[in-house]
Amino acid sequence: MSELFNKVKRHFGDYAVDKRLAYELELARLPRYVAEYLISEFAGSGDDWEAKLREFIGKHYYEPKKKEVVKHKLVKDGTVKLIDELRVVVDIETGIYVGIIQSLDIWAEVPLGIVEKNKATLVNGMWGLITLERADPIEVSGRTVAAVVTDFNPFQSPDTDPRILEEARQYFTLDEWVEVLINTIGLDPSVYSPRQRLVLLSRLVPLVECNINMAEFGPKQTGKTTLYRDISNYVRIISGGTISPAVLFYNLRTRVPGELTVKDGVIFDEISKVRFPNPDEIMGKLKDYMESGIFERGDKKAKSDASLVFMGNVAVEMGLENYVPVEDLTYELPQPMRDSAFIDRIHGLVPGWELPKISQAKYHLSRGYGIASDYFAEAMHSMRKESLIGLVSKNIELSENFKIRDEKGVKKIASGLLKLLFPDKSFSREELRKVIEVAVEYRQRVRDWLHKVDPGEFPREKLTFTVKD
Repeated sequence: MSELFNKVKRHFGDYAVDKRLAYELELARLPRYVAEYLISEFAGSGDDWEAKLREFIGKHYYEPKKKEVVKHKLVKDGTVKLIDELRVVVDIETGIYVGIIQSLDIWAEVPLGIVEKNKATLVNGMWGLITLERADPIEVSGRTVAAVVTDFNPFQSPDTDPRILEEARQYFTLDEWVEVLINTIGLDPSVYSPRQRLVLLSRLVPLVECNINMAEFGPKQTGKTTLYRDISNYVRIISGGTISPAVLFYNLRTRVPGELTVKDGVIFDEISKVRFPNPDEIMGKLKDYMESGIFERGDKKAKSDASLVFMGNVAVEMGLENYVPVEDLTYELPQPMRDSAFIDRIHGLVPGWELPKISQAKYHLSRGYGIASDYFAEAMHSMRKESLIGLVSKNIELSENFKIRDEKGVKKIASGLLKLLFPDKSFSREELRKVIEVAVEYRQRVRDWLHKVDPGEFPREKLTFTVKD
């Protein structure tokens, strides 16, 4: 075992996880943070723990396409146990707590005692082993509910304190810490250059920084979707298809909040395939939200801190130093998004085209220890409570040609990167300069894009900065 992996085990203790196990045990059907939690629970249960874990998952995990099988078991046997995400909403008129198992389109009443023990189900939802039983039908928010949750065993780290990260950071150099983070997200850092590692970690910025809007374009199979699916339960991925205001903002009929109100990050995957039933309505609300963090729908006005990520696949070719896209990024957006007002609200453009495709597990996936995904997800969620924009502002000077959205974008990206790379807030002037360089580069890409879309309003300008003494 390498010295780095020994340091991870020494300083993270129970939160150090061998990242090879999740894919060696072929648990890819489950999000990584769930798989790693289950591995840690079963690993001490005897020599045959791997077989027991596979049997447990095979018995209780149902893919969305098997939702009718679950309903059949519930009707036939009167009860069913399943591994899934449980999210609870409160119907004030009836005083009933309703559990929503979204992937299977099942609603069930949840007793107050279960809600009190698992309050995160009210905020964001929690993965766990859910026991459902049939019950007398009741009407809630215009929908018939004919099941009840009788037991819930959560699969989630009880510790959300980011101070474990802060205290451990001092024992690693910056290069070592970056390697730890790359291993934590399930990849082998030795496959990537220092520049590519930073691009990879940039994907995590929306999960630690509130109300930041990022875009990333690159070839298929670079791990864009997989990372967001596996890294945190606080993320919702919307892959192409039709997106309605009810799903994104607020459902006026059922009174159920949309994804923006309950998740830390909403990821628009395969953005070119996204469609809107009413483009004018949803784009107006989306642009307003990207600017202010506030949306209105019907009688509902709400503020959210969810960040947005817009991802698309593009063809690439080798340039002078790195791969570059051969397509105009504007035409990778759906028609309603192809205007400068929307693009200008994107704080930074991550050059995903610089990353290699992920091939076989033995070449690209982690070969050793990283931080447990369930704890890391909770730590990133807690990091959102504090912004480092003030710290960034005190230490840099921006050039005169920065507009207000340029300034906001650079400082938000820098704040997020600093939280990830220096959770103890201990960094040198040179390390700060490198972080700001990346943040300015990502915003510069947006400015260059805007110049192509509307050269009259957005002249070609070079954004620069200096770090104060």
